[in-house]
Amino acid sequence: MKSESVDLTNQFLVAMPELDDGMFGRAVIYIFRHDEDGAAGLIVNHPSDVLFDSLLSEIRLPALKPLSRPEQPVLVGGPVHPELGFVLHHGHGPWTSTLHSSDSIAVTHSRDVLDAISQGHGPTDYIVSLGYAGWQPGQLEEELANNMWLTSKASTDVLFELPYEARWEAAINALGLDWRLLSNEVGHA
Repeated sequence: MKSESVDLTNQFLVAMPELDDGMFGRAVIYIFRHDEDGAAGLIVNHPSDVLFDSLLSEIRLPALKPLSRPEQPVLVGGPVHPELGFVLHHGHGPWTSTLHSSDSIAVTHSRDVLDAISQGHGPTDYIVSLGYAGWQPGQLEEELANNMWLTSKASTDVLFELPYEARWEAAINALGLDWRLLSNEVGHA
């Protein structure tokens, strides 16, 4: 008997403390798509060594207006297509290749959003990442059943306000849990 899948779009996946994978250890992942084709999300708390202004220079998009956060690091969004850039942003705009995951949050993976940011008329709240995390149909549900992840409602405060190193604990605390008391062991009656 197949269980019904829950749509986790616009939710956080929060790694259980025991998940000790280098890429996903203490990860907070914003799920921007979850449907019959699987799921996709961006890790929102693992900065890379690349700074946003350096990325713009590398792709030949000089900032025409001063960037609000030029020293903002580009995040490691996940292991799938690490050469592709994604912009998770608050608000919607006229950019191509945009997926609206909620009424106020979208993910764009086209150059025009970076061009808009560099010209001073892009989204004001944004995260730039390289790569994404992806799951085949049923794979994420299996990982959830194996207690690899907690799920919680996505928060713009966690996404755009908190320092990266505080996001994992904040996402767990929002569930009313103490991470030190969590176990990934599944009980059986």
